Amino acid sequence: MWKTATETDIAEVAAAIGDPSRAKVLRALADGGALPAGALAAEAGVSLSTISGHLARLREAKLLTVEHDGRRRYYRLASTDVARALEELARIARPLPVRSLSDSVRAHALMQARLCYDHLAGQLGVALLAALVDGGVLDVSGGGYRITPAGLGVLGDFGIDTGEFSRRRPAIRYCVDWGEGRHHLAGALGAAVTRRLFELEWLRKGRARRVVHLTDAGRTGLHRTFGVPLDWDA
Repeated sequence: MWKTATETDIAEVAAAIGDPSRAKVLRALADGGALPAGALAAEAGVSLSTISGHLARLREAKLLTVEHDGRRRYYRLASTDVARALEELARIARPLPVRSLSDSVRAHALMQARLCYDHLAGQLGVALLAALVDGGVLDVSGGGYRITPAGLGVLGDFGIDTGEFSRRRPAIRYCVDWGEGRHHLAGALGAAVTRRLFELEWLRKGRARRVVHLTDAGRTGLHRTFGVPLDWDA
């Protein structure tokens, strides 16, 4: 029996995202982490009683999920698709005004290197994907990214077994980086590479949410392993 195709309700999702406080909640969770209501209230600059209504609205729109740890509840983005949608919206949105030195420092740090859900984004994320293509780990001749036979060996030496990727998630996807206007690596491979960078302590999390920093060992390691230029942030 054929199912009737219907248009999706974009307006409902747009309205849920459109409130400034709810947008701040979504941005705070865009690194793939989970936070309690109190932390999200602080991020949004609202009271606990107010944040509860915002969180309920975001859950109704299927943008957030909730996890229980004893009596505490933690909220996170519902899926990688939500993170991708936020990244795409950021590409067409006007920049937030910079009102202080700390705002300027954080904005610069986000442009350099940040987490987009569970994978690396920003200038460093774009430089990494370009290096994977230039080094023959990924091939784009067919119109999309794919791992080459040689790339499987390089990734294996780096500590990534692509055979362990879940079949429910594409091995390779990409996001158009809102800051650079170019692709950074997403999908299961993007998540695995980013996770491995943290394991090797080539990446460390910054003080500001979503911001990450490349360590000296990471700068050298990425250059030797994948050919990422030493001056990627120049």
